[in-house]
Amino acid sequence: MLFAVTMEVSLPLDLEDDARNDVLAREKAYSLGLQHAGEWVSIWRIAGRYANLSIFDVASNDRLHEILWNLPLFRYMTLEVTPLARHPSDLALALE
Repeated sequence: MLFAVTMEVSLPLDLEDDARNDVLAREKAYSLGLQHAGEWVSIWRIAGRYANLSIFDVASNDRLHEILWNLPLFRYMTLEVTPLARHPSDLALALE
């Protein structure tokens, strides 16, 4: 199942440097692991914002929920989840 997820991050301005560095390092390690596993297909920075648009390919809604809930930055994020379906005009489908 494919999902587009927009993640807007709002870290508290008073977050201590050590805590900020720790949560960012854990977030990067977690996301890289999911990318290597093939569940986090791509991640795109949204220019001008502390936000990204990510594509997930997961087995179920529950799996996506589990992934998102366990993001180290989850408590500082606003998320928007959009289920995706293949479009019949997609060139990739014509090449299959």
